[in-house]
Amino acid sequence: MTTRIACLGDSLTRALISVDYLDLLARRHPPGELRLARHGANGDFAHNLLQGLDAVIADPPDVITVLIGTNDARASLPGYRTDKAMQRKRLPERPSAAWFQQCLGTIVERLRAETDATIGLLSLPVLGQQLDGPAARASEQYSRMIAEAATANEVTYLPLHERQVAELRRADPSPIPYQDAPPRAGLGVLLQHALLRRSFDTISRHRNLVLTTDHIHQNSRGATLIAEVIDAGLLTQRG
Repeated sequence: MTTRIACLGDSLTRALISVDYLDLLARRHPPGELRLARHGANGDFAHNLLQGLDAVIADPPDVITVLIGTNDARASLPGYRTDKAMQRKRLPERPSAAWFQQCLGTIVERLRAETDATIGLLSLPVLGQQLDGPAARASEQYSRMIAEAATANEVTYLPLHERQVAELRRADPSPIPYQDAPPRAGLGVLLQHALLRRSFDTISRHRNLVLTTDHIHQNSRGATLIAEVIDAGLLTQRG
């Protein structure tokens, strides 16, 4: 029997400049066991995901995963180009923790009310790799909000942030300061990958990054953790 899964998110789910966790998830199962639908757009905030829910609800799957909030968390950090992001993503208000919580809560409420799917909320990948730095702390703060939303709405919480923290602690990475990646930086990664044929992992190694290519987008090690958390939290139990 085929399990239909809709994966909702941002550029990590779109997977143009990040290793494709949907592909890794599919490879963990026999051919035909999973049918995956991708609902992710580069730069999306929780508000953008909320605006696009009709496409998911119109053809509801068996399982829905939600991985959103990385851009909301980035917007809380000094130096983030909030005005440009608001224009680019047509945000009606400035990103904030309170607005993120509101949008995420509405997303889950709609998915629960308008589908019969099993729903899993993933906490965020770690921003950067300095666990005591402001970027990592922001991703932790927003992950706590996600955990609270999962509990309040009685859906499955998928502890990606916690898994990545443990992985970074084991790796004991170089203390490289976090640098936010503007859209042109993502384009640079894409050009290296598509034109120069460099793998995302090669880009990571050259930058001494453990889980990401640019402190945000995932290499195969980071994306594997996403696939593992989804599999363990939502799919293994279905079997």
